[in-house]
Amino acid sequence: MKTTTMLALAAAALVALGGAVWWAQNDNAAASSGERMTLRPDDSRLTARGASIYAAQCASCHGANLQGQPNWRERGPDGLLPAPPHDASGHTWHHPDAVLIRITRDGVAAVAGDPNYRTAMPVYRDQLSDEDIVAVLSWIKSRWPAGVRAKHDQINASAR
Repeated sequence: MKTTTMLALAAAALVALGGAVWWAQNDNAAASSGERMTLRPDDSRLTARGASIYAAQCASCHGANLQGQPNWRERGPDGLLPAPPHDASGHTWHHPDAVLIRITRDGVAAVAGDPNYRTAMPVYRDQLSDEDIVAVLSWIKSRWPAGVRAKHDQINASAR
């Protein structure tokens, strides 16, 4: 296996592990305060809003059709991973709602637990409200095939 592929897989595993650790530590506090945010892909008003925000904030990197950038698993000359796809071919749906929300709001480095982790992904905490983030992610999920959506629902149920 190429070194760049191995590094990309290691980075993805680190992000997933960091997200799982964060989620486990913070989900009970969110649930007890009534803050648990969940994606609502069947809410047409929310997903229409999410589509608009996605077009303005996300499509330039992740693609108008959620296709991501070419070679998204291999670091570029700058050492950064290209933007991954958010369609069924990507790994977005492998993460529970809380992790997706936190990655978008607080950044990959925060979820990975590594403040030195370098990524081109912006932190949207000061640009988008939590409801805007839920709207975007709900729109993304609304675009997945029914089988992928069902798997994502199972991932959410297991994470609780």
